[in-house]
Amino acid sequence: MALPYYYRLSVAPMLDWTDRHCRYFHRLLTQTTLLYTEMVTTGAIIYGQQDFLGFNPEEHPVALQLGGSEPDAMARCAALAQERGYDEVNINVGCPSDRVQNGSFGACLMAQPLKVADCVKAMKAVTDIPITVKTRLGIDDQDSDDFLYELTDAVVAAGTDQLTLHARKAWLQGLSPKENRDIPELQYERVYRAQQRYPDIPISMNGGIATIDDVKAHLTQVHGVMIGRAAYQNPWLLTQLDRLNTQECSTMTREAVVTAMIPYIDNHIRQGGRAWHVARHMLGLFQGMTGGKRWRQYLSVKGPRANSAEQLLYGALTFRDDHSQHVSSLTS
Repeated sequence: MALPYYYRLSVAPMLDWTDRHCRYFHRLLTQTTLLYTEMVTTGAIIYGQQDFLGFNPEEHPVALQLGGSEPDAMARCAALAQERGYDEVNINVGCPSDRVQNGSFGACLMAQPLKVADCVKAMKAVTDIPITVKTRLGIDDQDSDDFLYELTDAVVAAGTDQLTLHARKAWLQGLSPKENRDIPELQYERVYRAQQRYPDIPISMNGGIATIDDVKAHLTQVHGVMIGRAAYQNPWLLTQLDRLNTQECSTMTREAVVTAMIPYIDNHIRQGGRAWHVARHMLGLFQGMTGGKRWRQYLSVKGPRANSAEQLLYGALTFRDDHSQHVSSLTS
């Protein structure tokens, strides 16, 4: 299989954040970066009443992150994902939440490398798109390179097309998912060593990456970089990534992005949704700029009650630019 260009840069799957509205917004900012869904479980896809595989055509390239541990169910969902047009299916072996552990998948699967390998084999047997694995470096006190390589050796032998390594271990007990994103120390050198161990498998670095300089530095050691919270909290960072994929960066201004989101939000409202479902993902658009706080403030107060995208977004732009207007106007 030829190496997809999008393995080089990606935005991490983030629960409650990287939904289809967020991904549509992010795609306006970067054309070549791979976007991931939130983790979706096999049970939700197979038995759920909603369409958990829906996405906008504009999102490509887009990957489904799948949570599960039974090879047959994983294969069934991977085949459905390919049928729906996803560019990749990724196996979650990194989430440490209690809910995920109770379902016997996520980070706890690091202790069952052969089961993960069986999932990879089953999924590849029924698909032609890349099947990949995202994992931590270890769990609890099992965090040696040998422990990590038991998993990665197994899935590489099973035919995984790519590995994403979150450069921290996970504590399955004692830390919340939020704490697990910050407290375990970052160990980038271990990810670099893993790339050296598997020179023919693209490995992507994830964890604590906040700037373009960070991205460039890691790309000298590993094939790819996955950005998480920084891409969500400061989405304009994404506009700089296409150049690293040897593509021209978008020339859209932030204001042009705002205008481009209006018909999308209005269409969502016509389908019975709320403006806030989409606009909440845009809070960081002016991060670090004059008026950025005012933009966030206006959207946060007005957004949950808004029923017109134009009034909400242009109102936020006006409030951001009009520094003479008093904050009390938000309550009017």
